[in-house]
Amino acid sequence: MRKDPRNLCADLLKIRWKDEGGCAHREYASLEDISERGLCLRLDLPINPGCQVTILYPKGKYEGRVKHCHFENDNHLIGIEFLPGYRWSRRQYDPAHLLQFRLKIVEP
Repeated sequence: MRKDPRNLCADLLKIRWKDEGGCAHREYASLEDISERGLCLRLDLPINPGCQVTILYPKGKYEGRVKHCHFENDNHLIGIEFLPGYRWSRRQYDPAHLLQFRLKIVEP
């Protein structure tokens, strides 16, 4: 169960990490969704759960840890939870395409 509502979005972000062998990687990833505490990226390469990553956006960065990595439609969907001290806000980083949903429960 997610702690925060996710916002569908699209943007191209740079991501950095070191694999288990210590090899440094720098790739571009497609941003799929974002919330206050994490985000989901689509990437050609898998990243193991538990791996620490740096996500670079135009005016700063987020540090996070990979929570899951699933292969889907020729790419890997990578769920990342931000490390303590990092939170997303639209004032700080506004993705190129952002669709915010507000669900309203209607009683019959």
